Amino acid sequence: MAASATPTPTPTPTPARRGGARSWAALAAFLAVTFCVAALGALASADAGDVYGALRRPAWAPPAWLFGPVWTVLYAAIAVAGWLVWRHPDRSRARRALAWWGVQLALNLAWTPLFFGARQYGLALLDIALLLAAVATTLVLFRRLSRTAALLFFPYLLWVAFAAALNAAVWQLNT
Repeated sequence: MAASATPTPTPTPTPARRGGARSWAALAAFLAVTFCVAALGALASADAGDVYGALRRPAWAPPAWLFGPVWTVLYAAIAVAGWLVWRHPDRSRARRALAWWGVQLALNLAWTPLFFGARQYGLALLDIALLLAAVATTLVLFRRLSRTAALLFFPYLLWVAFAAALNAAVWQLNT
């Protein structure tokens, strides 16, 4: 008796991840874009320490010196997360997720001049609420493509949520 041959399914080829020198150049580009946003924010808030120090703040507000180190780590994580998604072989889904990555970065950039430069705490709160939604959307889209990218974005989501609460408290205490 002959055994019936069941055809083995042929695996669908997966496009190769972007690698090599091009990948490292892309990582450098993600870091450059992200830290340019950080630098522009720093320029827009040259007197941020004085402004922050002069504000009435809730008791749970962190000291001014904490923001620099926290944001440095977060910006690095934001850049690496974007790069990991950029490397994903599903170009269409990666492009959509990276569009949201760009949206959240633009909203991030807008917050500092609104809060520290213009001292428009209500507009800054609106911006940070939109930023929080954009970060959450980006994290969900990243999770579908790279668990590591989503994990890198999670502390950023928490920090933006905390910053939104602080922004709301500052607005309430200073109007």
